This record gives sequence, structure tokens and C-alpha cells, in this order.
Amino acid sequence: MNQSLNYQKQTGDLPWAGAVNARHICGAFYRMGRHEWLSAEGWRQMQRDGITKVIDLRNPSEIHRREHDPAVPDASLAGIELVNLPLETPGNQRFESMAVPYMNHTGLYQLVCEEFGGQLRAVFEGLANSQGATVIHCSAGRDRSGLIATLLLDLAGLEDRILVHDELAVRGINEWHRVSGRKHPHESYRTEEELRGIISERAEALEDFCAWIGSARTYLLAQGMGVGDLERLRSLAAQR
Repeated sequence: MNQSLNYQKQTGDLPWAGAVNARHICGAFYRMGRHEWLSAEGWRQMQRDGITKVIDLRNPSEIHRREHDPAVPDASLAGIELVNLPLETPGNQRFESMAVPYMNHTGLYQLVCEEFGGQLRAVFEGLANSQGATVIHCSAGRDRSGLIATLLLDLAGLEDRILVHDELAVRGINEWHRVSGRKHPHESYRTEEELRGIISERAEALEDFCAWIGSARTYLLAQGMGVGDLERLRSLAAQR
């Protein structure tokens, strides 16, 4: 059974077959949930839309095909580079004591930036060195992807879109919980009333994070990202 057939796409969601939480961020950059949800046609659609790279932010232990995921032949991925750049380092005691059971809230963005600056730099260097359009994804397409999207939008001068992106991501994975035949160990479908409270709380924490980081450019330079890579990244993020 392919649950994605029942998934109701959200505002701005891309039509890639099987994709969950898939939408344009800015410029040459896109986001979505786990790539195993895509069907063979979904991969071909991405390629037709100019996607040449997919950056997977998950830890290697998270990357595997599940029972209900579509079987996709290797040929369907032709022309798209699949790169694993984990955003976290397993075993980091501070992170694991606070991100319980995992990174699942905008209130954890500052923690990730403080603990995993090198990994963040590697992700943004990977984005800067893309030859075409790039998709970033984690598991749900909400939190790790959301942190990267937040910084990209800041770099592109599109700060006014940050809260909207987070709300859409929350709604997108909530819709997936509604239709999925696989019971999530920690999350479940929420009603609209519950969702509004979650979105409001996340927005408040996200505004605090944006005030803390000040400038994505300044942060990435402090993590050792080269000026040339950063300028290329800003150019790609600002493309119309």
C-alpha cells in the first residue's frame, strides 16, 4: 500500500509523486521529507524540474527503505547526486540530553548551531557547490530541514517567509500522520485546534532563534565557511 496516494498536499507543495512536505525554499533550493517516499516517477519529475543534487540530513542509521516505501530502480535516480551530510553527531551528550527524543522543535535550532557548526558549514558548502537545483531533506521535512531553510531564507533576504515555511512544514507532516499506515513511535495526527497551538509555540521559539543568530552570513563565516562559497550560496539563494 502506498499511503502517499491519500496524502493531501499543502499550499505550495510540489507535485513530485510520493513526495511529502516538498516545496520550494528560495532560488535554487527546495526541501522535503525522506526521499524513500518518492516513487520512480517522483524522481523523474525532480530531474525534469532541474534537481541535480539531494542532500540527506539524516544520520546513516535512519536511512533505509521501510515496508510501505515504493520500490525504485536505480535508473530512476540517474542524473541526481544523493549526498548524506548528517546535521548531528551521535553521542553528543548535551544535544542528546535536550533533544528528547530527537530534534523536534524550533526551540532546538540554537542548540544545533552551537554544537554542530562544522556539520552546518558542510551542508551549506554542499549547497554552494551545486551545479543545478538542490533538495535538502531530513525525515519529516520539518525540523532539520527547517533549520537549513531558515538560514537560506535569511541569506536571501526573505526573512518574512520563515514563519510561513515552518507552519507549512508542520501541517505537511501532520497530514502524513493522518494517512500513514505506519504508526509513528512519538507523533500522531493533531486536530486543527491542537495544531494552531503547536504552530504558535514554534513561531515564538523561531523568532527567538532568529534574534539570537542575527545573521546567517555572520554565523557561517564564524564556522569557517569561505567568503567565495558564501557569496555563491547567496547568489543561488537569491535567484528568481
